[in-house]
Amino acid sequence: MNFFDAHHITKNYANHRALDDVSIEIPEGAIYGLLGPNGAGKTSLIRIITQITGPDSGQLFFKGKPLETSDMSRIGYLPEERGLYKKMKVGEQAVYLARLKGISKNDAVRQLKAWFEKFEISAWWDKKVEELSKGMAQKVQFITTVLHQPEMLIFDEPFSGFDPINVELLKKEILELRSKGTTIIFSTHNMSSVEEICSHIALINKSHKIVEGPINEIREKYANNSYQLSIRPNPDLDIEALAGQEFEVLSNRTEGIRQDIVLQKRTDCPANTLLSRFIEHTDILSYDKVIPSMHDIFIKLVKEQ
Repeated sequence: MNFFDAHHITKNYANHRALDDVSIEIPEGAIYGLLGPNGAGKTSLIRIITQITGPDSGQLFFKGKPLETSDMSRIGYLPEERGLYKKMKVGEQAVYLARLKGISKNDAVRQLKAWFEKFEISAWWDKKVEELSKGMAQKVQFITTVLHQPEMLIFDEPFSGFDPINVELLKKEILELRSKGTTIIFSTHNMSSVEEICSHIALINKSHKIVEGPINEIREKYANNSYQLSIRPNPDLDIEALAGQEFEVLSNRTEGIRQDIVLQKRTDCPANTLLSRFIEHTDILSYDKVIPSMHDIFIKLVKEQ
C-alpha cells in the first residue's frame, strides 16, 4: 500500500485541460519530486491534492482510503505564492498560524522560538512582516507549515527566492523531516536539488505524466550504453582504432595529466572490451558507465513529447 495515490486525475479550466488522466503513487517516507516545465500541470495537481480545487474525474487516496477533508490536518502545504499579513508582527502571526493548526499558545511560542533560533531569525520576532525580505518571509512560512508535524508535507517550489546557503539549510531540514518519517512532495525546476534529495519523481508535461518511479531506476533506464574512460594522455594513441566498430567516440578531451574519452557501444560486445584494448597501451585511471543526470532526462523527454 502506498502512502498517497492519485488515480486517473483529469482537470479542465475553460478551454484548457490542465491534467489528463494523471496517476501517481507516493510510497511512505518518500521525498517525491513533482517535475515539469511551467504550465505542465504540477500546481494544478497539488491544488487538487490539498483540496483547494477538485478534479473533474479521478480519485485521491490517503493511506489506502479515499482522501477526506478531515485528513487535511495531517497534511502541511507551502504554496509557491506565499502570503503573510504585512502589518502583523512576525512572532504574533506565527503563533496565530500555529494555533489555527491546534497547537496551544504556550507550546506554539516555545516551538517557534526554537525554530526561529535554528533559522537565525530570532531578531525578527517583534518586527512587522512588511520589514522581512522575501527569503526571511519564506523561512517563517516554512516553519509554520511544518510546526504541527504533519504526516505529509507538500512544497510548491520551496527553493524559490533563497540564496544558496539557505537552499542548503532547507534541504537539510527536508532530509531531517524525512528521517523522522514524514512523506514529502515538492515541485521544483531545480534538477540538482532533485538528484540530491529525491527518492522518487514524476515528470508531467503538457498535462500528461511522462515517467514516474525511483530516481535511480529512472536514471539507469535512460542510460544509453555510454562509458567514460580516463587514461594517462598519450598523443600517439589512435583512439578511433582502439574503439573499433564496436564503439563510437563521442568526445575526447585532455586536461593536464588525464585524458577523458566518452564512447557509446554500437554492438552487444562486453563493456570491458575497451579495457582490454587500452590497457596494453596506457594507464587506465577510471572506467565508468555514464548515467544521465535528471536534467538531461528532463530535457530529453520534454523535447520528445
